[in-house]
Amino acid sequence: QVRLVESGGGLVQAGDSLRLSCAASGRTFSSYSMGWFRQAPGKEREFVAAIVGRGDNTYYRDSVKGGRFTISRDNAKNAVYLQMNNLKPDDTAVYYCAAGLWDSPDSNYYEAWHLYSYWGQGIQVTVSS
Repeated sequence: QVRLVESGGGLVQAGDSLRLSCAASGRTFSSYSMGWFRQAPGKEREFVAAIVGRGDNTYYRDSVKGGRFTISRDNAKNAVYLQMNNLKPDDTAVYYCAAGLWDSPDSNYYEAWHLYSYWGQGIQVTVSS
């Protein structure tokens, strides 16, 4: 069993930065691939970023690539982070941290929300224009 708790959300203006954190319980955190997903009102949940257990591979949705968002993890602290820069109003959503006890060379796996077994409660990020 893994418990995930997100923090760091809030209301910011376009162009600002935020850093989301996800604290995980459990002794085998480094065995889990970790993902960030988001869901805006009236829209489907969508993949944002993911990182493998060792932290040496990361995956992003196209709209946040190029350094706008960066996912990282600290296995010693059982934590995963999402640094979000140059935020846009379209980034407004509830952001969820997710964990999956698997690893895959296929990037499509990381975008599939149903493959993650554990989810946080979500945290609101609102970007005003």
